[in-house]
Amino acid sequence: MQEHELPEPEATRRDSGVTESSRANRGWWDRNADEYQVEHGTFLGDDRFVWSPEGLDEVEAELLGPAEDLKGRDVLEIGAGAAQCSRWLAAQGARPVALDLSHRQLQHALRIDELNSAAPFPLVQADAGALPFADCSFDLACSAYGALPFVADPVLVLREVRRVLRPGGRFVFSVTHPLRWAFPDEPGPEGLSVSASYFDRTPYVEQDEQGRAVYVEHHRTVGDRVRDVVAGGFRLVDLVEPEWPEWNTQEWGGWSPLRGGLIPGTAIFVCERDERG
Repeated sequence: MQEHELPEPEATRRDSGVTESSRANRGWWDRNADEYQVEHGTFLGDDRFVWSPEGLDEVEAELLGPAEDLKGRDVLEIGAGAAQCSRWLAAQGARPVALDLSHRQLQHALRIDELNSAAPFPLVQADAGALPFADCSFDLACSAYGALPFVADPVLVLREVRRVLRPGGRFVFSVTHPLRWAFPDEPGPEGLSVSASYFDRTPYVEQDEQGRAVYVEHHRTVGDRVRDVVAGGFRLVDLVEPEWPEWNTQEWGGWSPLRGGLIPGTAIFVCERDERG
């Protein structure tokens, strides 16, 4: 091992609270943002709105509504990464704000904007559990694999999103399909056999030699997610489970054509804030 290389973290299942999860994942995304954008940037594009590794595109899905209805709407993207989704929203005439926990991810958003001479929109570094916006600031909110898989208290995030949405506002978020937690995170045949209890909510944690978490992911069952949505003050409008399309031959971590043709890999929750204050 080179002197400057850090030892591989230990993967385990253990409890991890709000503060530890936030700190660990901020550090992980800051350290790994460059590699992530190199590995997945071509698939994501600079200005596409892709909901999942299956390649479900908002152009076809219209989960936020028809593209022509986005013009003039204030939209918050949570866990924006390099803000590809926000860039697509801006091209439809929306007024997006791209928020991410990771400073390095937002630097990639600036890089892409400079390369494409794109019209600027706000980039905000903040925690999804403490949104730095006034009540009723947005018409829509979205999160493509951002924040919700990584937070210890998803209801806190959902209540914050509800707070900043205007009455009748829609929030759409995608996460790893909860069923996947019962299977090994492998793209090949070894990822097709159940190896753990679907009902074990113990977080997946990677930790350093001192036992400090450096990456955390939290499991919620489908029922948990539905109850979280309701507890957060939303009405669940739809639950979308994208099928793996024939054109997509790419593997992405544990997502692959093999697994995607047999078991769901993504769950997308379409939620609406009620009209009351």
